[in-house]
Amino acid sequence: MISGKTRLLGVIGHPIGHSLSPVMHNAALAQMASSDFVYVAFPIAPDDLKTAVCGFESIGVEGFSVTIPHKQAIMSELVHISELAQAIGAVNTVWKMPDGWHGTNTDITGFIAPLVELDCDWSEVNVVCLGNGGAARAIVAGCAQLGVRSIQVVGRSVAKLEEFRQSFQSIDSIRDRLSIHTWDAIDNLLPNAGLIVNTTPIGMAPNTEASPLTASQAQKIQSGSIAYDLIYTPSPTQFLQQAQQQGAQVFDGLEMLVQQGAEALKIWTGRSEVPVAVMRRSLQEKLGLL
Repeated sequence: MISGKTRLLGVIGHPIGHSLSPVMHNAALAQMASSDFVYVAFPIAPDDLKTAVCGFESIGVEGFSVTIPHKQAIMSELVHISELAQAIGAVNTVWKMPDGWHGTNTDITGFIAPLVELDCDWSEVNVVCLGNGGAARAIVAGCAQLGVRSIQVVGRSVAKLEEFRQSFQSIDSIRDRLSIHTWDAIDNLLPNAGLIVNTTPIGMAPNTEASPLTASQAQKIQSGSIAYDLIYTPSPTQFLQQAQQQGAQVFDGLEMLVQQGAEALKIWTGRSEVPVAVMRRSLQEKLGLL
């Protein structure tokens, strides 16, 4: 029940009406008996970000999630940014401390959560990362944390790929594994890939018939490899269906969304455990997957 003592959390983005974070977080908070919080979506236009953050401080917001297009811009409003978020160059979780707003990035935790459960020698795995946008940054850092052999990032713009590579030059664990490739290199990369990650929006609803890979490229996926799509609707995506047909193990973005949210909830509430199963089920119900 919301009362005069209810504490406020939320998510900022533009647009934000599609966000499933309120569904997931409020389901979890309802199960946490002594946790008097509510989580709401705040539509914040880019030009209003600084004003909104000041307003949050004034009305006592205790923490918030950050999504497109604010993950980089929010960094200038924070007094402390975790080393992890600095390495990625983006923040997705913010909380209030006595000295001001602190930020980190829980996307890495969300991404690797289902992967660390696998019986896999990651030091032998070559990764192909499709796309070199903001989402790819967390995936590259996560793969380095897993200790993979190589991370091969594929993109369409040589200039943007080089900028992407340069941004990781100060991080030994990433720099020594990272290579960049244009899209025409996919045919040569996929046969040796143990993990293929789609970080692009290609295949997201309503364009459910699209895939980042052509039919002939998808045939290069090796049986026994892992295909991971950050998209969670539809489930499975066309890309994951292609990978399944080649005998790959597949993961979609739903678990990443759940796990990154659970990590954020721990930060905001100070709990070491949160009801992850409740969060997952709330999303599955909302998406009609149950």
